[in-house]
Amino acid sequence: MSLILFEIQDGVAHITLNRPDKYNSFNQEMALSFQKHLDECASNKEVRAIYITGAGKAFCAGQDLQEIVDPNGPELTDIVSQHYNPIIERIRSIEKPIVAAINGVAAGAGANIALACDIVLATEKASFIQAFSKIGLIPDSAGTFFLPRLIGMQKASALMMLGDKVSAQEAEAMGMIYKVFADATFAEESLAIARKLAQMPTKGIGLTKRLLNQSYSNNLQQQLIEEGNLQTEAGTSHDYQEGVQAFLEKRKPNFKGY
Repeated sequence: MSLILFEIQDGVAHITLNRPDKYNSFNQEMALSFQKHLDECASNKEVRAIYITGAGKAFCAGQDLQEIVDPNGPELTDIVSQHYNPIIERIRSIEKPIVAAINGVAAGAGANIALACDIVLATEKASFIQAFSKIGLIPDSAGTFFLPRLIGMQKASALMMLGDKVSAQEAEAMGMIYKVFADATFAEESLAIARKLAQMPTKGIGLTKRLLNQSYSNNLQQQLIEEGNLQTEAGTSHDYQEGVQAFLEKRKPNFKGY
């Protein structure tokens, strides 16, 4: 059984975490396969947007603890540095929009991988748990980087220290995620957003993502300079020319992603 299901449809790369019997918790094989498919998404020009979800009842329960206690398994240090850190780095560096469709519980590294994506959508039954403190660990997978920036230091500290479960509705209200959909329509409506992104001017969207990444370290003056530089780059794209022409001609634009 493939631990990651992968297909491309209508410009959208579908990545499905596929260990439903283990609530899609990561082991080494699954983590490395996930990295490989993200690399394919980055290099394949057919891919205009990426849609990540889980099979079965969960999105991802984080690390498979059986692998940690296995005497023949990877060391905890290697799990962080070789499995999760490269996943987060790829998610943030791929200049294409990435949608996380949270179909159930997202715990530990599973929650933080979701929060590293560009747009996070959840079904009503979904929940988010910073589960690390319950077993004496610290939040990894960039959780300590993204969560306080999304919801503020106080709430992030409490959620990480107490390990409280956050419902999808609570996550939306505190700004942790973008939107919640009804269970019955979640798959359809979340995928519609990824398909919409794939038809948009994804060259400009990719440059926007680059600027958002840089905003974490730039001061205001540096950010203004980078906005000017990348606006100039965006202005040389086919999509910009097409967007302006379509506006003037009062027709729907046909964006290509370059």
